[in-house]
Amino acid sequence: MSKNFDVVVIGGGPGGYIAAIRAAQLGFNTACIDEWKNEKGGPAPGGTCTNVGCIPSKALLQSSEHYEHANHGFAEHGIEVKGLGLNLEKMLGRKNTVVKQNNDGILYLFKKNKVSFFHGRGSFAKGDANGYEIKVAGAAEETIIAKHVIVATGSNARALPGAEFDEKLILSNTGALAISEVPKKLGVIGAGVIGLEMGSVWRRLGAEVTVLEALPTFLGAVDEQIAKEAQKLLTKQGLAVNLGVKIGTIKAGKNSVSVEYTDAKGEAHTGEFDKLIVSIGRTPNTIGLNAEGVGLKLDERGFIAVDGDCKTNLPNVWAVGDVVRGPMLAHKAEEEGVAVAERIAGQHGHVNFNTIPWVIYTSPEIAWVGKTEQQLKADGVQYKAGTFPFLANGRARALGDTSGMVKFLADAKTDEILGVHIVGPMASELISEAVVAMEFRASSEDIARICHAHPSLSEATKEAALAVDKRALNF
Repeated sequence: MSKNFDVVVIGGGPGGYIAAIRAAQLGFNTACIDEWKNEKGGPAPGGTCTNVGCIPSKALLQSSEHYEHANHGFAEHGIEVKGLGLNLEKMLGRKNTVVKQNNDGILYLFKKNKVSFFHGRGSFAKGDANGYEIKVAGAAEETIIAKHVIVATGSNARALPGAEFDEKLILSNTGALAISEVPKKLGVIGAGVIGLEMGSVWRRLGAEVTVLEALPTFLGAVDEQIAKEAQKLLTKQGLAVNLGVKIGTIKAGKNSVSVEYTDAKGEAHTGEFDKLIVSIGRTPNTIGLNAEGVGLKLDERGFIAVDGDCKTNLPNVWAVGDVVRGPMLAHKAEEEGVAVAERIAGQHGHVNFNTIPWVIYTSPEIAWVGKTEQQLKADGVQYKAGTFPFLANGRARALGDTSGMVKFLADAKTDEILGVHIVGPMASELISEAVVAMEFRASSEDIARICHAHPSLSEATKEAALAVDKRALNF
C-alpha cells in the first residue's frame, strides 16, 4: 500500500534536507528520498556537499593547514618541531569521521522533525495536480504519493571529452578528496573554487601542483584587485597557475597522466602528472529522474526550468539548488529550500540573489558579496571605493597572517554598500557582516560608525568602510 505525503523531497543535499525539515516544521507530512551510501551501504544524506564537497574539503584544508604551519610557520612563534611526519591515512580517516558526523546529524534532524526518510533513488512514475507517484529504487522498491514534490537532486562534476573520470588517475572532486598517497606531481585543470582548494591541500602536503586554466584572467568572477592579490599570494606559496591554456590530448597511462596543452603564447607543452584533477564546472543532475515521463521541462543547458519562485512547469512541482539556475552554492540551495517550503504553506519565502556570499577556502581565504568594481564600471554606476590591508591590523599581526585586504564599494551619491570583497585571514567569517549590512541596505558610513571589538580582524572591515570616505584611522 502506498504511503501518502503532503511534501516529498527528492534529494537529501543542503537544499533537499533543509526543505524537508522546514516543510515538517510548517506542519506538512513530509518525506525525503536520498540515495547516497556510506562505506557500509547505509544512508549518507547530505549530498555532494557533505559527502564529497564542502565538508570533507574543509576538513582536509584544515588538516593540511595545520601541517603547513607545523612545517613552516611555528618557528617564528618560538615553537620548534623535530621529526615532523605525515600520517595521510589518519588525516583521511579524520575527514571521513567528520563526514559521518554530518550524515548522522541529518538523520537525527529528520527523526527530530518527524521527516520520513527513504534510502534510494527517487523518480517520477506518474501524476498531475492531484498528486504524484514517486518511485523509490532502494534495497526494496516502493512507491509513495506526494501532493507537492520538491526536486533537489544537485549536480555532477563535468568531465572533459575523452578524459572520463576513473577516480584513480583522472579525478573529480570525489577522487581528489581520497588520494591515498601524496602525488609528486599533481595537475589541476580549472582554477575555480574546487581546483584552487584541492590544489592547496595537496601542495601543502608536498605535491608539486600545476594549475591549467582556459580563461585569460585569474578568478574572473572575483573583483579584479582582489583576484590579482590572491594570485600573487597563491603563486608565492608554490601554486603554478597557467592562464589562457588550451587543453589538447589527455592520456592516462599505467601510473601517470599526460596532458598536451598550449599556453597563452601559443607554445606547445606536455605535462606529466601522477594524478590529474579536472574541475571545470558541474552539470545539473537529472539522470534517472524520469523528467520526460511526466513532462517536467528542462532548459537548453539541462537545468530544470523554474520561475523566480522555483516553480516548475508542472503544478505543485518545485526545484531548488544546483539543479536550477543560479549559483551552485550549498547556502543558496538551503535558502531556496526554506523559501519553497514556506511558499507551499502560503507564506512569502525570500531569497535575494544579490546578497548571496561566495567563499574560496584557500589560505588566504577569498570572500565576496555584491558587485565587483569591473561590474559597476560596465554598468556605468558611479561608485566610491575604500580598501584596508590586514598588514595594518593588530589582530592579523598577532596571528602572523597579514596578507590581503578588505575592499568596500559604495554608491557615489547615496553611499549604499554595493559590494564587499575580502582576501585574507578568516574572510569566510568576516563577509557575514557585509551580507547583513547589504540585506538592510546599509551605507558604508553605517559600518564605519559601528564599534568593532579591538583587537579583531573585523576592524579591517570598519577601516575599509572608513576608507570609502578617505578617513581610515590606522592606515
